[in-house]
Amino acid sequence: MHNIQELKIWQKAMELSKATYMLCLDMPTDEKFGLTSQIKRSAISIPSNIAEGAGRNSNNEFKHFLSIANGSTYELQTQLLLISELNLLNKNNVQPLIELCIEIQKMNYSFQQKL
Repeated sequence: MHNIQELKIWQKAMELSKATYMLCLDMPTDEKFGLTSQIKRSAISIPSNIAEGAGRNSNNEFKHFLSIANGSTYELQTQLLLISELNLLNKNNVQPLIELCIEIQKMNYSFQQKL
């Protein structure tokens, strides 16, 4: 078992989740139950799956949940790219989150290799 608060990947995923929630405050109201809702679910899924994996009994189980978290990171990245391409929000506000997604994807891959 791992202490999630000491895991850099979990810390980054929490940072991404918080930033995503803040970004969603500026989304158009008509997207509240559509894209905004899906984006929030994707964002919170990342640190949640890292945490669930950290609490499992083996590194193989942990890798499985890191894999799920990685899928959610790619899902969120896609949704953020869509927001940007649809001009729903300022691209300058969305791009840092896309970059954070990519950073977490790289961290996730490296962490899985270490386990």
